[in-house]
Amino acid sequence: MTQSNPAPESPGNGDAAGTAVIHDLEALQARIADAEQKRDEYLDLLQRTRADFENYQKRALREMIQERKYAHADLAHDLLAALDNLDRATTAAKQAGDQSPLAQGVTLVQTQLLDILRRHGVTRIEAQGKPFDPNQHQAVIQQPAPDLPPNSVVQVLEQGFMIHDRVLRPAKVIVSTAP
Repeated sequence: MTQSNPAPESPGNGDAAGTAVIHDLEALQARIADAEQKRDEYLDLLQRTRADFENYQKRALREMIQERKYAHADLAHDLLAALDNLDRATTAAKQAGDQSPLAQGVTLVQTQLLDILRRHGVTRIEAQGKPFDPNQHQAVIQQPAPDLPPNSVVQVLEQGFMIHDRVLRPAKVIVSTAP
Protein backbone atom coordinates (compact mmCIF):
# COMPACT_ATOMS: atom_id res chain seq x y z
CA MET A 1 0.00 0.00 0.00
CA THR A 2 1.30 3.31 -0.89
CA GLN A 3 0.27 6.44 0.77
CA SER A 4 0.12 9.54 -1.19
CA ASN A 5 0.89 12.76 0.50
CA PRO A 6 -1.03 15.72 -0.68
CA ALA A 7 1.00 18.11 -2.64
CA PRO A 8 2.12 21.14 -0.73
CA GLU A 9 0.10 24.13 -1.59
CA SER A 10 1.68 26.96 -3.34
CA PRO A 11 2.57 29.90 -1.11
CA GLY A 12 0.13 32.23 -2.85
CA ASN A 13 -2.78 29.81 -2.60
CA GLY A 14 -2.21 29.01 1.13
CA ASP A 15 -2.22 32.65 2.16
CA ALA A 16 -5.62 33.21 0.59
CA ALA A 17 -7.10 30.14 2.27
CA GLY A 18 -5.55 31.08 5.62
CA THR A 19 -6.84 34.61 5.32
CA ALA A 20 -10.31 33.28 4.51
CA VAL A 21 -10.21 30.97 7.52
CA ILE A 22 -9.04 33.81 9.78
CA HIS A 23 -11.75 36.06 8.34
CA ASP A 24 -14.40 33.33 8.92
CA LEU A 25 -13.06 32.78 12.46
CA GLU A 26 -13.24 36.51 13.22
CA ALA A 27 -16.79 36.64 11.80
CA LEU A 28 -17.80 33.69 13.99
CA GLN A 29 -16.20 35.29 17.05
CA ALA A 30 -18.08 38.52 16.32
CA ARG A 31 -21.35 36.58 15.97
CA ILE A 32 -20.63 34.74 19.22
CA ALA A 33 -19.89 38.02 21.02
CA ASP A 34 -23.09 39.52 19.61
CA ALA A 35 -25.09 36.43 20.63
CA GLU A 36 -23.58 36.55 24.15
CA GLN A 37 -24.43 40.24 24.44
CA LYS A 38 -28.03 39.59 23.37
CA ARG A 39 -28.21 36.61 25.75
CA ASP A 40 -27.05 38.83 28.61
CA GLU A 41 -29.59 41.50 27.67
CA TYR A 42 -32.41 38.94 27.52
CA LEU A 43 -31.31 37.41 30.82
CA ASP A 44 -31.30 40.84 32.43
CA LEU A 45 -34.72 41.59 30.95
CA LEU A 46 -36.03 38.24 32.20
CA GLN A 47 -34.70 38.86 35.70
CA ARG A 48 -36.18 42.35 35.84
CA THR A 49 -39.50 41.10 34.47
CA ARG A 50 -39.56 38.29 37.04
CA ALA A 51 -38.82 40.75 39.87
CA ASP A 52 -41.52 43.13 38.58
CA PHE A 53 -44.01 40.27 38.42
CA GLU A 54 -43.16 39.12 41.95
CA ASN A 55 -43.58 42.70 43.20
CA TYR A 56 -46.90 42.90 41.35
CA GLN A 57 -48.09 39.68 43.00
CA LYS A 58 -47.12 40.96 46.46
CA ARG A 59 -48.80 44.32 45.85
CA ALA A 60 -51.95 42.64 44.50
CA LEU A 61 -52.10 40.40 47.57
CA ARG A 62 -51.69 43.39 49.92
CA GLU A 63 -54.39 45.30 48.05
CA MET A 64 -56.72 42.30 48.14
CA ILE A 65 -56.23 41.96 51.90
CA GLN A 66 -56.89 45.69 52.35
CA GLU A 67 -59.98 45.46 50.16
CA ARG A 68 -61.36 42.59 52.19
CA LYS A 69 -60.57 44.37 55.43
CA TYR A 70 -62.53 47.49 54.44
CA ALA A 71 -65.04 45.93 52.01
CA HIS A 72 -68.03 46.57 54.24
CA ALA A 73 -67.11 50.17 55.07
CA ASP A 74 -69.78 51.64 52.79
CA LEU A 75 -72.51 49.44 54.28
CA ALA A 76 -71.36 50.23 57.81
CA HIS A 77 -71.32 53.95 57.01
CA ASP A 78 -74.87 53.75 55.67
CA LEU A 79 -76.05 51.91 58.82
CA LEU A 80 -74.72 54.68 61.07
CA ALA A 81 -77.70 56.92 60.29
CA ALA A 82 -80.08 54.20 61.50
CA LEU A 83 -77.91 53.69 64.57
CA ASP A 84 -78.07 57.44 65.28
CA ASN A 85 -81.86 57.27 65.17
CA LEU A 86 -81.89 54.31 67.56
CA ASP A 87 -79.58 56.29 69.85
CA ARG A 88 -81.95 59.29 69.75
CA ALA A 89 -84.92 57.03 70.47
CA THR A 90 -83.26 55.40 73.50
CA THR A 91 -82.12 58.78 74.83
CA ALA A 92 -85.64 60.20 74.47
CA ALA A 93 -87.10 57.12 76.18
CA LYS A 94 -84.68 57.47 79.11
CA GLN A 95 -85.45 61.19 79.47
CA ALA A 96 -89.17 60.44 79.47
CA GLY A 97 -88.69 57.62 81.97
CA ASP A 98 -90.19 55.15 79.50
CA GLN A 99 -89.56 51.54 80.56
CA SER A 100 -92.08 50.01 78.15
CA PRO A 101 -91.32 46.87 76.15
CA LEU A 102 -91.06 49.05 73.03
CA ALA A 103 -88.29 51.18 74.58
CA GLN A 104 -86.52 48.02 75.76
CA GLY A 105 -86.84 46.53 72.25
CA VAL A 106 -85.32 49.63 70.67
CA THR A 107 -82.42 49.43 73.14
CA LEU A 108 -81.97 45.74 72.33
CA VAL A 109 -81.90 46.43 68.57
CA GLN A 110 -79.36 49.22 69.12
CA THR A 111 -77.16 46.87 71.18
CA GLN A 112 -77.42 44.13 68.55
CA LEU A 113 -76.49 46.52 65.76
CA LEU A 114 -73.48 47.79 67.72
CA ASP A 115 -72.38 44.20 68.37
CA ILE A 116 -72.66 43.30 64.69
CA LEU A 117 -70.65 46.35 63.69
CA ARG A 118 -68.04 45.59 66.38
CA ARG A 119 -67.60 42.05 65.04
CA HIS A 120 -66.77 43.58 61.67
CA GLY A 121 -64.22 46.00 63.08
CA VAL A 122 -66.47 49.05 63.50
CA THR A 123 -66.11 50.71 66.89
CA ARG A 124 -67.19 53.99 68.46
CA ILE A 125 -64.70 56.78 68.87
CA GLU A 126 -64.59 57.63 72.56
CA ALA A 127 -64.45 61.41 72.59
CA GLN A 128 -66.17 62.75 75.71
CA GLY A 129 -63.65 64.58 77.93
CA LYS A 130 -60.71 63.62 75.68
CA PRO A 131 -58.34 66.08 74.00
CA PHE A 132 -59.59 67.28 70.63
CA ASP A 133 -58.04 65.26 67.77
CA PRO A 134 -58.78 66.69 64.31
CA ASN A 135 -58.14 63.23 62.82
CA GLN A 136 -61.04 61.72 64.76
CA HIS A 137 -63.22 64.68 65.74
CA GLN A 138 -65.03 67.39 63.85
CA ALA A 139 -65.39 70.54 65.92
CA VAL A 140 -68.82 72.05 65.44
CA ILE A 141 -68.85 74.61 68.26
CA GLN A 142 -66.36 76.03 70.73
CA GLN A 143 -67.48 77.04 74.19
CA PRO A 144 -65.77 77.99 77.44
CA ALA A 145 -65.53 75.14 79.93
CA PRO A 146 -63.94 75.97 83.30
CA ASP A 147 -63.76 72.33 84.40
CA LEU A 148 -61.89 71.11 81.27
CA PRO A 149 -58.55 72.15 79.79
CA PRO A 150 -58.70 74.07 76.50
CA ASN A 151 -59.18 71.96 73.34
CA SER A 152 -61.00 69.17 75.15
CA VAL A 153 -64.25 67.62 74.01
CA VAL A 154 -67.07 69.10 76.09
CA GLN A 155 -69.94 67.24 74.45
CA VAL A 156 -70.42 64.72 71.64
CA LEU A 157 -73.17 65.81 69.29
CA GLU A 158 -72.87 62.83 66.93
CA GLN A 159 -70.91 59.66 67.64
CA GLY A 160 -67.88 58.97 65.51
CA PHE A 161 -66.85 55.51 64.35
CA MET A 162 -63.66 53.77 63.29
CA ILE A 163 -63.36 50.77 61.01
CA HIS A 164 -60.24 48.94 62.09
CA ASP A 165 -57.63 51.71 62.01
CA ARG A 166 -59.46 54.18 59.75
CA VAL A 167 -62.03 56.82 60.65
CA LEU A 168 -65.37 55.81 59.17
CA ARG A 169 -67.10 58.94 60.43
CA PRO A 170 -65.57 61.60 62.68
CA ALA A 171 -67.33 62.46 65.93
CA LYS A 172 -69.07 65.84 65.81
CA VAL A 173 -68.13 67.57 69.04
CA ILE A 174 -68.20 70.75 71.05
CA VAL A 175 -64.66 71.79 72.00
CA SER A 176 -63.68 73.71 75.13
CA THR A 177 -61.90 77.05 75.07
CA ALA A 178 -60.17 78.93 77.85
CA PRO A 179 -62.71 80.71 80.12
